[in-house]
Amino acid sequence: MKVRIGIGFGSVPPAGFAVLVDRLEKLEIDSLWLSEQLSTTAVDPLAGMAFALGRTSRLKIGTGVAVLPGRNPVLLAKQLASLALLAPRRVLPVLGLAPGRPVDRAAYPLPPRTGAQAAPTAERGEAPLAGTVGRRGEVFDEALEVLRRLLREPQVTFHGEFFDFTDVGIGELPTRPLDIWLGGAAPAALRRIGRFGDGWLASMVSPEQAAAGIAEINAAAAAAGRRIDDDHFGLSLRVAFAPPAANALTALRGRYPDVDPARLVPVGWAAARELIGEYLAAGVSKFVIHPMTTPDGWPSFLDSFAAELMPLEN
Repeated sequence: MKVRIGIGFGSVPPAGFAVLVDRLEKLEIDSLWLSEQLSTTAVDPLAGMAFALGRTSRLKIGTGVAVLPGRNPVLLAKQLASLALLAPRRVLPVLGLAPGRPVDRAAYPLPPRTGAQAAPTAERGEAPLAGTVGRRGEVFDEALEVLRRLLREPQVTFHGEFFDFTDVGIGELPTRPLDIWLGGAAPAALRRIGRFGDGWLASMVSPEQAAAGIAEINAAAAAAGRRIDDDHFGLSLRVAFAPPAANALTALRGRYPDVDPARLVPVGWAAARELIGEYLAAGVSKFVIHPMTTPDGWPSFLDSFAAELMPLEN
């Protein structure tokens, strides 16, 4: 497996974005990952991707993650294809079910549930999402099929429940088909990745949970007559450089009661390297490191990252 380690800074404001991109390129860091945080100062992931790709020659840019339900999959296919043609092999789209902030979810409109469709999300194997309305999972599945077909076929006719069109194409397609990775860790999300996705970018799962998730994804893929490449399992990993505050530990234990917080957020480079080794043994080979530090600590973090983690790549 090819081990690759990139960086995600969460909310990067436009004012410091160019300097950050230039520094990553100079250090020959593998990739930069941009989160979708609509109501913050963060650069939009697709706009940031276009800017960073145009400013660099080797840095890969990923969305970690961009929301699909509520987006037009035809327009998204055109955007991703254009970026992939302009910067071949450097566009890494990862798509997710919903924005992390409930306040942002109204910006991604979905058809409402009616009658039998109004069953609780848990009954369908989907983790409930606070503030979620509409048929998010069903829209995700259909939009993902539309997106994947448009990125691979010169013309597509599709008659679904949410999308309906005849003989639509997006122009020139990338020579190498663009891989679409998915996020999520609920049982329904893992099955979706197996049926439709090209890879998995997990977050806040232990090595043991990652191994179990990979097994479930592979089983779902086999049942669908597909195979996920062994190199296509990744993880977003937060790394702290001081012991987390008591309230942060309480929040972690409350959200993940069955997992030791140290198995989710290592403290220091040595602990990060050790935990990455466990993830590698579990089958994870792509990593996005999110430093738990303020922007004024980013320069020193980048220098240390280059020395401490880049040697793990192969």
